Amino acid sequence: MEFFEDCIIVFVSQLLFFAGGWWFFVKQLFKNYEIRHISVQLIFSVTFALSITMFELIIFEILGVLESSSRYFHWRLGLTLLLLMVIAVIPLYIFYSIVHSITFVSEKWVRIITMSCWLAFLYGLWRIGDPFPLLSVSHGVFTIEQGVSRIGVIGVTVMAILSGFGAVNCPYQSMTYFIRPVSQIDIINLERRYMLTVDMLTNKKKRMALEKHRRNKTHQTKTGLWNMLSSAVNRVDVGGENITQLRMEIDGLEELLRHMFLEVNYLKNMQERQKWSKTLQGRYFNVIGHFFSVYCLWKILICTVNIIFDRVGKKDPVTRGFEIAVHWCGFDIDLAFWNQHISFLLVGCIVVTSIRGLLLTLTKFFYRISSSKSSNIIVLILAQIMGMYFCSSVLLMRMNMPAEYRVIITQVLGNLHFNFYHRWFDVIFLVSALSTIIVLYLSQKPTNYGHSSLQ
Repeated sequence: MEFFEDCIIVFVSQLLFFAGGWWFFVKQLFKNYEIRHISVQLIFSVTFALSITMFELIIFEILGVLESSSRYFHWRLGLTLLLLMVIAVIPLYIFYSIVHSITFVSEKWVRIITMSCWLAFLYGLWRIGDPFPLLSVSHGVFTIEQGVSRIGVIGVTVMAILSGFGAVNCPYQSMTYFIRPVSQIDIINLERRYMLTVDMLTNKKKRMALEKHRRNKTHQTKTGLWNMLSSAVNRVDVGGENITQLRMEIDGLEELLRHMFLEVNYLKNMQERQKWSKTLQGRYFNVIGHFFSVYCLWKILICTVNIIFDRVGKKDPVTRGFEIAVHWCGFDIDLAFWNQHISFLLVGCIVVTSIRGLLLTLTKFFYRISSSKSSNIIVLILAQIMGMYFCSSVLLMRMNMPAEYRVIITQVLGNLHFNFYHRWFDVIFLVSALSTIIVLYLSQKPTNYGHSSLQ
């Protein structure tokens, strides 16, 4: 009876998560597009529900919700279904959608090519274990451990890239220190130079059009030897206008206009950020930005130390903090009580920030590259990334949980090399963070379009 009640609790929560994924799909991703394939929406919402269920089960582990046997069952069932989605259902649909969009391919060949691409995907996913210390064939082939071990490599890589970028970009976007001072006069002057450049470009295009018209008119009135001699003269100099030279000047002005437009947009964004930084919300985020900048530097330092000394943390932050408080500071603390509550708050914060960060990133990415024709394929790719991301989150969040709450997760995941995934995360995080710092530093170099550019 208790098992049946536990199943109802998980099933109802999954329905709520499914509804949340459906709402996000309709109101955020596809609010500017027509939903043409209901199956794409179903796949995205199911993947979202199964992904959030992983986090829900982690919270249940800490709070002791459900019987341990029920949690173990739903852990295995949830991971099995999520792996089925990211290894079979979503890749098959992606390949089918891409191949089906090719108009000259018949339906018979669409299925053959789709299956061939999917088998190639499975082969590549299996071979990804060769350069990494993943499980061998002796542990089985069609098992949760094998699926998680290989999906985990890709998912942890995506997580580390997003974390490294976010750790640097968050303080960069929030702190007033990184806001370039911009006055309205700067924008007006650049807009004036932009309009002058537009006038110059228009004038040169008119001159080239008139010269082409004059050439065509002259060419129609000349015949025979005189036409040949005139054409030879025109190639050298045509009425004082050299079309090749004009075309080169027009290309240069168009490129200059493009850069000036981007600079005007950049200055206006900076002006908006200046106004925003003076609001209460802007000042709050400025304080948060200082905190995250310290965290970013600390994380880069820790990742560097871990990589150099091949070190992996053995204890979660909560347990380590209590050990310092009890043994070094001499506090009398109820470890069992506070360990559960602080672990719940820590994991809860990680869950909320992970979900929010990933959804915001997916939304921005979707709007940048999607179109009415490719939107369904891109949503499927985003669903694939989301499934792998949350599946890998279980591997890394396990280290943030006290040992007594990891038992079932460890039993479900089997003999995975957990230390490898943490070291791999540190390496990719460090590369991502340093790359983001370099890119943001280079993008901060001011671009001045002086009057000399308009000569």
